[in-house]
Amino acid sequence: MDSIEKAMFGRSLAPGASAPPVVRPSVAGQGDSIERTAGLTKEQTVVRVSEAAANKRTQRSVTLDMERMRAAGLLVVDAQRSRTKEEYRHIKRTLLMNMDGKGATIAKHPNLVGITSARPGEGKTFTACNLALSIATERNRTVLLVDADILRPSINKTLGFEAEQGLVDFLIDDRLDLADVLVNTNIPALTVLPAGGAHHLSAELLASENMRRLTSEMSQRYPDRIIIFDAPPLLATTEASILASLMGQVIMVVEADKTLQSQVKDALSMLNSDQIVGFVLNKTREVFGSKYRTYDYGYQYSRGSGEEGR
Repeated sequence: MDSIEKAMFGRSLAPGASAPPVVRPSVAGQGDSIERTAGLTKEQTVVRVSEAAANKRTQRSVTLDMERMRAAGLLVVDAQRSRTKEEYRHIKRTLLMNMDGKGATIAKHPNLVGITSARPGEGKTFTACNLALSIATERNRTVLLVDADILRPSINKTLGFEAEQGLVDFLIDDRLDLADVLVNTNIPALTVLPAGGAHHLSAELLASENMRRLTSEMSQRYPDRIIIFDAPPLLATTEASILASLMGQVIMVVEADKTLQSQVKDALSMLNSDQIVGFVLNKTREVFGSKYRTYDYGYQYSRGSGEEGR
């Protein structure tokens, strides 16, 4: 029984018991908890769901403070145009093309996107949040933002809400359904999976078969969903390379004027050669002016093709 199905109707069956029957929800708003969390209510396929599971909903919803987010430099949906919004549009367009199989290189699980860096403090969490917020404005797309930096989690703090349980708790506690740790937001297409509690075997949890199966099922069950993972820095923890190996696409955030080229090369060497890798150059100076910028972008490239962006 896969972990997504467990999230719908429980982790395990009693000895000798049979799985719940296959039913098609007939009432609007029914369907599995993961689908509802992401706002997917149309064209549902047949899934294994019991009546109790069909009524299971994400345990928590939060209202994100848009003014607070705007003041922090995060993207919010409004009629105003900005350079930052345009920059993220360029970044997400390539990601979505790769996800749809229209890029130069075909990757396994291209809708699993890891955001990482060589060292701490380069802006990967800020990038992960803004990228998820930008993709959430797309039509017919949904986003699951996962805080996988389980040693130094910060997604919920960046977005401005409190979270006690999350990914770690789900991986170690068979009594939890995935719906118990997902957080729905007032942005219809955005759902968050916080990191959860600390654990002394964090690397082993991320390297576990449960984590591998979970990411694979996240990728395959809903092909129009993109899952953004805020991953640990590659050179700082063993967890980072383990998590990165599960991703189809990886974005490395590089802090301008501080991160050494050797550090970037060392971090890049820790990734798989069949992954699609791109760079975001953060905290750059204005290209066409003298003002100091907090963000710039680099085009994505495939390591196998040898075609680099700027």
